[in-house]
Amino acid sequence: MRVIDKSIIEEKLKANNYKMTPQRRAIIEALLEHRGRFIAAGEIHLKTLSRHRGTDFSTVYRNLEILEKMGIIHKTSIRGGAAIYELVCDYSHHHHIICKECGKTAIINACPMEHLIENIEDKGFTVTDHKFELYGYCSKCYKKC
Repeated sequence: MRVIDKSIIEEKLKANNYKMTPQRRAIIEALLEHRGRFIAAGEIHLKTLSRHRGTDFSTVYRNLEILEKMGIIHKTSIRGGAAIYELVCDYSHHHHIICKECGKTAIINACPMEHLIENIEDKGFTVTDHKFELYGYCSKCYKKC
């Protein structure tokens, strides 16, 4: 398993003809700071502003789309359907359990979809992507309920 860090992200950006702008660096630092947890675009924007004043929300959102397309971050939605993002910590296939209260995330290394996908592909359909996420409450948040 290869853990992702700022230098790996910079290499991937460069390989895809993207520069490491000050705004992009601030966005990546905000994501690195929240490794292992999902974070909303608004929170990323606030953290980016503390590092690079004047960064507007549309810049953050455009960069999140680029990072997602490149496989650097993972996007999902909870909390009423708002998009949230997580830095992909490694390049292995995995799924998530996600706390609905604090957003804490843990990786599920096993893929419960493998058998189902094999069955689907036996029927002549090619699966190109999937995600499996379980939502609930971490032990800390469950105690508050």
